[in-house]
Amino acid sequence: MHHEKLIDMAKKKDKTEGKIIAVEEALSKTEQFIEKNQKILIIVVVIVVVAVLGFYGYKKLYVAPMEKEAQAQMFMAEKYFEIDSLNRALYGDGNYLGFIDIIEEYGVTDAGNLSRYYAGICYLRNKEFESAREYLEDYDKKDQIVGPMAFGATGDAYMELGNPEKAARYYKEAADFNINDFTTPLFLFKAGWAYELMKEYDKAYEIYSRIEKEFPRSQESREIEKYVSRAKNMAEKK
Repeated sequence: MHHEKLIDMAKKKDKTEGKIIAVEEALSKTEQFIEKNQKILIIVVVIVVVAVLGFYGYKKLYVAPMEKEAQAQMFMAEKYFEIDSLNRALYGDGNYLGFIDIIEEYGVTDAGNLSRYYAGICYLRNKEFESAREYLEDYDKKDQIVGPMAFGATGDAYMELGNPEKAARYYKEAADFNINDFTTPLFLFKAGWAYELMKEYDKAYEIYSRIEKEFPRSQESREIEKYVSRAKNMAEKK
């Protein structure tokens, strides 16, 4: 018995020594690699450091001052937007820039990005649906409040352009971007209607049923039962 224990201890010792040797060999290979590629590694590290410093310098020294200028210019464009003076909001009044000029001059700023959304909505209200689609799709939809509205407005533009398939896709994006009791059922309902126009009643039924089950307190749920029934009946007939 004592002899077997000694054998086991010897085996464990051999395994441990083997692991140590393997680690040492790996370290040795790593050291050799570093020695052979030292210059390349130094260059890579320098490039990464310069890129990081350059990015932060770009943001702080270039973008930050532009952001303040863009916001100051955007103030009047937003005012015109609020009173539905859409052409002045888009193209300016001679003293202050409109959203289009802000996009061109300050496109890298947050104000420039938001101006894309505003421009898209202005064109949508002016019934210039192709321009509306273009600017709304260019808008970087990262804001939790504006994002869903931008996706939804893009869907509206595609509906007006006679493309319910793309409209439905954008409506669903709008619905799921920031799930809540207001925008989600609104855009789900629009998606359901788009599917009905395409005669894809099974998908419309799924969408309407989701409103009925998940958002019973929403405005869209008040008459949703009849839409659920209609879509279901049409899907069964198809």
